[in-house]
Amino acid sequence: MTVESVEPGPSEATALREPPVAGGGVPVLGHGWRLVRDPLAFMTRLRDHGDVVRLKLGPKTVYAVTTPALTGALALSPDYIIAGPLWESLEGLLGKEGVATANGPLHRRQRRTIQPAFRLDALPGYGPIMEEEVHALTERWISGQTIDCTAESYRVAVRVAARCLLRSRFMDERAERMCAALATVFRGMYQRMVVPLGPLYKLPLPANRAFNRALADLHLLVDEIVAERRASGQKPNDLLTTLLEAKDENGDPIGEQEIHDQVVAILTPGGETISSTIMSLLYMLAAHPEHGDKVHDEVEAVTGGRPVAFRDIHQLSHTNNVVVEAMRLRPAVWILTRRAVTDTELGGYRIPAGADIIYSPYAIQRDPQSYERHLEFDPDRWLPERSESIPKYAMRPFGVGNRKCPGDHFSMALLTLTTAILANRYRFERVAESDDAPRIGVTLHPNRLLLRPVTR
Repeated sequence: MTVESVEPGPSEATALREPPVAGGGVPVLGHGWRLVRDPLAFMTRLRDHGDVVRLKLGPKTVYAVTTPALTGALALSPDYIIAGPLWESLEGLLGKEGVATANGPLHRRQRRTIQPAFRLDALPGYGPIMEEEVHALTERWISGQTIDCTAESYRVAVRVAARCLLRSRFMDERAERMCAALATVFRGMYQRMVVPLGPLYKLPLPANRAFNRALADLHLLVDEIVAERRASGQKPNDLLTTLLEAKDENGDPIGEQEIHDQVVAILTPGGETISSTIMSLLYMLAAHPEHGDKVHDEVEAVTGGRPVAFRDIHQLSHTNNVVVEAMRLRPAVWILTRRAVTDTELGGYRIPAGADIIYSPYAIQRDPQSYERHLEFDPDRWLPERSESIPKYAMRPFGVGNRKCPGDHFSMALLTLTTAILANRYRFERVAESDDAPRIGVTLHPNRLLLRPVTR
């Protein structure tokens, strides 16, 4: 309910409070320096100050939401739109005309355009590509030799997305270029989000030049993919063909910029979040080998020793629970923002029109008030008889409402299949030189994960 939706009586007008201000801010940077220094710890501790807390990010006042119920209310309310520091930092990559950043009628029309590619009945058609790519990943590895999980995870995520949804060729070279560029771009975008010092990022400093080069290369990659399809004259039944033939509200072809932004949204955030999750899954399999063994046993029981196939994933319940639990403890999307479009309230606190709201799935999903033994890796907490006690919005890795990720089923199918194939073939040993600590950017993944696969 907005403040303006009814004429408040005296008691209602006084009921809305100003949220408390978090401590630890400094002049000019506000709380931005703490978000740069130790963001996960900072966001996790905010609930100690209240359900809604005020922060300063540079010159901006933003509101942090800390409880599952209020993050659900925020995501479902029409009083808030996709905007704020996160999305402003991402506009250089995603543009303003893609489904990730658009709002209102444009967003609804774009979702209708791309949704058929992600329907449940479309997923089996992607199964052979997913199987081929993940099995090829394991075939490349040599038992006992160290693998760079960052490069391998990016490669399989980008190749699957490009082959399933864009039918793009020549993805080996492009996957390598995209991996290198994405790492630089997402680091730079996170810095621009938490310390919004706009003009300084235009100075010809080495970090700014590297960021601009990487961003330009990502856009060039997308232009190459679209131009290649147009030149071929082919129209395979995929998402890129759908975009090239899509119409706007007036029945005219959608613009080149919208096509570009939509392809960027498919390849970059999608590839980045899936690859980050694969890295976290590999980390968990190495850190908790007993669950890798349990996945192996489940796969063998389902397949009888044949290679794992897409059709098997619905029977792999423990494998699915391993994926969900890894996403709970190490979510790829660890921070999100919204913007109030009207004077409104949240949890009894006044939220003014134009205010930016920030919340952390990482903090929500590790909240001891929602989870017993909240820091323990326990896939069995997702068994039906146990998961009923978890608050409704304490675990929503793909979002809720009209901003829910359209590729949620696609992603879960790929992640479950990947976990099953990898754990069925290998045990994973940690390497001394590996840096398993979370790398903080727009997404979250191990800093430099090096593992040694050992054939079962």
